[in-house]
Amino acid sequence: MNTFIPKVIASIAVAISFALLTPVGAHAADILRPGDRGSEVTFLQERLQSLGYNIPSADGVYGNLTEAAVENFQANSGLDADGIVGYQTWDALRSGNSQVSRGQRSRYLIDNIIQTSKRLQGIPYLWGGDTPQGFDCSGFTQYVFRLNGINLPRTADEQYELGVPVSYDNLQPGDMVFFTTYAPGPSHNGIYIGNGLFINSSSSHGVSIARMDNSYWAPRYIGAKRILR
Repeated sequence: MNTFIPKVIASIAVAISFALLTPVGAHAADILRPGDRGSEVTFLQERLQSLGYNIPSADGVYGNLTEAAVENFQANSGLDADGIVGYQTWDALRSGNSQVSRGQRSRYLIDNIIQTSKRLQGIPYLWGGDTPQGFDCSGFTQYVFRLNGINLPRTADEQYELGVPVSYDNLQPGDMVFFTTYAPGPSHNGIYIGNGLFINSSSSHGVSIARMDNSYWAPRYIGAKRILR
């Protein structure tokens, strides 16, 4: 008797059963558990840090301290404190000031945004990059704001459409600053951190701090927008 066909039928049946049990649009990588590693864990840790939970470093390793922070966050959010970051936990983590035009300009939020951006110093530049593996300019700003509950569009010119214009003399920490570089208009941006300094991901230095008035950036500056107000 040929046993190949029954085995194939059985395999297909198992696959169909699994598909029926898996929610549409679910991705296994979206569910994080203790022991996991990678950029999604780093994102989780950065987000928990921005919310005030005790994680000394965002090292991309889902260890005991990360698990404890997740459980505390889940308990505080009315979720089952199981330490597993599933869809409900992600939704709770990603909720908040998603409508930037209605956000409150709070010292706490601005400080967190600046602290988040500084923790990413040294990450290399990557065209099209929007993860800690590598950032381009707007991928960096989008990532930093997203960790703090604020969703920005992807490109510098799209981000330039947000917020309200701010004059150079009235720049405040947390404002987004824009430059024209490889293309006309707002083709590069960063986050103003005070004292004439901004942080950005540049093709020559990656995520780093630069002076607004240096010989390269000063003539390329085109304006600033206040997203948080």
